[in-house]
Amino acid sequence: MEREFIITIFSENKVGLLSQITTVFTHRNVNIESIAASPSAIEGIHKHTIMVKNDPERVANLVKQIEKKVDVLKVFCYSPSEVVMQQLALYKVKRSRNVEDMVRRHNVRILEIHDEYIVLEKTGHKDEIDELYRMLAPHGIYQFVSSGQVAIIKSRRELLDEYLKYVNEKRDRIMREDK
Repeated sequence: MEREFIITIFSENKVGLLSQITTVFTHRNVNIESIAASPSAIEGIHKHTIMVKNDPERVANLVKQIEKKVDVLKVFCYSPSEVVMQQLALYKVKRSRNVEDMVRRHNVRILEIHDEYIVLEKTGHKDEIDELYRMLAPHGIYQFVSSGQVAIIKSRRELLDEYLKYVNEKRDRIMREDK
């Protein structure tokens, strides 16, 4: 049964790595619903957040294949209930009184006001972004763009920190045994 999964990949920031990662999805015929990449809270490590809809077994296989990539440090997979997710959207819409009233009611930020148009910013869940789009459409949307979903796990601890601590302890133990 197809479900939604959030795959978080921690890696070094290497040229071509994102291409290698997306190739894993392509070869397994799995569509990426959303993708975002940025530096993480750990200096020198990047975080890729990828959302997919597929069956759990297939997603587990994807995770295993991605972890085989040399520059990938660790991959984690979560259900939507285990993370806090947000998305950013920008709308360039025809300027009108109705749009300005709508902006006030829907917690939308105005980024630019021009004689002909208004540029709006909305941060929220995908359904909120889509709902605002549907509401603005009758008033004239000139341009629209949205980011990939970004996600942070609800757990207080960062699993990558624990993984790196484990790897370092294991390396230190092996080095002591070799002496």
